[in-house]
Amino acid sequence: MKIALGSDHCGFEMKEALKPFLDKLGCESTDFGCFSKDPVDFPDITSAVCNSVRSKENTRGIIICGTGVGAAIAANKIPGIRAAVCHDIHSAHQCVEHDNVNIMCIGAQIIGPWLAENLIESFINAKFSEEEQFRRRVDKLTALELKSAKEVQQ
Repeated sequence: MKIALGSDHCGFEMKEALKPFLDKLGCESTDFGCFSKDPVDFPDITSAVCNSVRSKENTRGIIICGTGVGAAIAANKIPGIRAAVCHDIHSAHQCVEHDNVNIMCIGAQIIGPWLAENLIESFINAKFSEEEQFRRRVDKLTALELKSAKEVQQ
């Protein structure tokens, strides 16, 4: 699987530590920054990761910031993106299985690298359910997104 990877300065060290783990899982990852502990604005990194997933250059994305919350807020502003903060195994796989989430956000100040590895493995191995109830709900999310975008343009 091709993974778009990004972090702000708070998530930089964890992102760097997780790169070899992604390799071990057989993932091809593209790092969209940041590239040091120097302060950056997470919306810029989030935008780059999400646009890579939207364009299908990468299959899914992982963004690491302080809490994961800011990245999730920013990601969910981008059409075609469904992002979730994942700090437990159940959410990491169920968000994909039930909601077809394509961006996982992690808080480096909330969890440690060993848990992040478990979450990433769960997220990567999860597949969207083809059950009608989940397809219907994701279709409704897409319709809501398109309707809201249209309203903003008016």
